[in-house]
Amino acid sequence: MPEPHRPDPGSAGRAAAARRAAAWACLACLVAGAVAVTVAVVAGPGPGPTGYVSEAGVTDSPYAPAYRGGVLALAAGVLLLAGALPPALRAATALLAAGSVFALVSGVVTCSAGCPLPPFERATTADLVHGGASILAVAAVVFAMLATALARAARPALRRLAWVALAVALPLAGATAVALVTVGRGSLLAVLERLLLLVALLWGAATATALRR
Repeated sequence: MPEPHRPDPGSAGRAAAARRAAAWACLACLVAGAVAVTVAVVAGPGPGPTGYVSEAGVTDSPYAPAYRGGVLALAAGVLLLAGALPPALRAATALLAAGSVFALVSGVVTCSAGCPLPPFERATTADLVHGGASILAVAAVVFAMLATALARAARPALRRLAWVALAVALPLAGATAVALVTVGRGSLLAVLERLLLLVALLWGAATATALRR
């Protein structure tokens, strides 16, 4: 009678080491990207707390390269986080991989001055592509939190982190969506956008830190 197939311990160990290395790299990319984007937003000539974060990446801004480089680093960090997740979290992995692609598009396609979006402003094709990709990138990360929280096979620590992040992210996401279609560009939407991005960043960094162990 043939013996049942047993997984190669060495192969499993190498896969675990690769996931830990991806978690380390993810954390580095997220920190570097967050610093670059923050510098571009704070030091750039944009409207400050009343405008979109993306306005720091407008072509004529001297800080636009720092902003776009930061967004690309964040996209890489999201993709690395997808690679660092254990095999049991296939849904979250797929969502994060998709989110990294949307973030990449957001960093490559630059919006026009003011980053106008409907229904209150006339937007160009680039504005729509940039804005849509940015929204989808954040949505993918939030849904990845949900997939992680609901995955019974996930480690309890990962599920706890996801539930805590969701408790903050879901109300912020809902309020941001409502403000986008009812209020438009302004201080309220700017604050909500920044808070939602911060929650997504902190969840990614905390999850990567947990996965390093």
